[in-house]
Amino acid sequence: MDPLDAYSQVVTTVAANVLPSVAALSVRTARGGGAGSAVVFTDDGFLLTSAHVVTGATGGTAAFGDGTEARFDVVGADPLADLAVLRARSIGAPPAALGDADQLRIGQLVVAVGNPLGLAGSVTAGVVSGLGRSIPAREGRHIRLIDDVIQTDAALNPGNSGGALADSSGLVVGVNTAVAGVGLGLAVPINSTTRQIISELLSTGRVRRAWLGVAGAPTPLPPPVAQRLGRRIGLRVVEVVPGSPAGLAGLYLGDVIITAGGKSVENVQALQRLMLGPAIGTRLPITVLRQGALVDVVAIPAELPVDA
Repeated sequence: MDPLDAYSQVVTTVAANVLPSVAALSVRTARGGGAGSAVVFTDDGFLLTSAHVVTGATGGTAAFGDGTEARFDVVGADPLADLAVLRARSIGAPPAALGDADQLRIGQLVVAVGNPLGLAGSVTAGVVSGLGRSIPAREGRHIRLIDDVIQTDAALNPGNSGGALADSSGLVVGVNTAVAGVGLGLAVPINSTTRQIISELLSTGRVRRAWLGVAGAPTPLPPPVAQRLGRRIGLRVVEVVPGSPAGLAGLYLGDVIITAGGKSVENVQALQRLMLGPAIGTRLPITVLRQGALVDVVAIPAELPVDA
């Protein structure tokens, strides 16, 4: 088969599989109307979209490629992950299968499906341009980095947000979330972390987050320690909030966090991944490098107040 024909066949097959599951959203809030995209991901009418698409809204209308429309309600949204779950009424759209963005590789073919600029059912294709990107998200006074964001050169425009980013097998590996510049698109990954967030939104309509009370910055490890541990970077503690779980556990300025919960910590995002609902009130073992020695402490993360 001609290489171009093979490429076209992959894209057309993915489009045929994913398009029926993607809806064009019409949203109205006190500030006016808005639009975006969403992906059906369950048999009983739940859709996944970007939180910023439905900010300030309790519902709206979802229109599908076969001409059907359905009202939807916002089940829950998490601005700090830019994900939201909707529930549509009486839809016959098939659910898209969710994949695992952790398996993506740079250069891999991806297909974006959404409704840019009001052009329903649009399909663009490109490659994974980068992995592990971060974009800031804000909820009230809380600012968090959405980590492991997928960068792609598949054309994305306003209205694509909330739409599907699928791999060559037709599995949805990301939710398109932003246009960073000409020829540059970003998508929140579907992986173990975001699946947990989606599960919490489905069950409770909100995402509980744990709070440790520590700020840090990546720092090189001393060569003997790096050789011993088989890694070069740790997370230096640059701030400990007085009375916080980190402070009560005995973390100090200048400590270099090596592991938390048995997982390597090389940046702030690595800690953020651990700070979801299940961590609240549970023992979190932390190993730090302190004055040349490895020291173990145990922190018990508290729940991050919603209005803090």
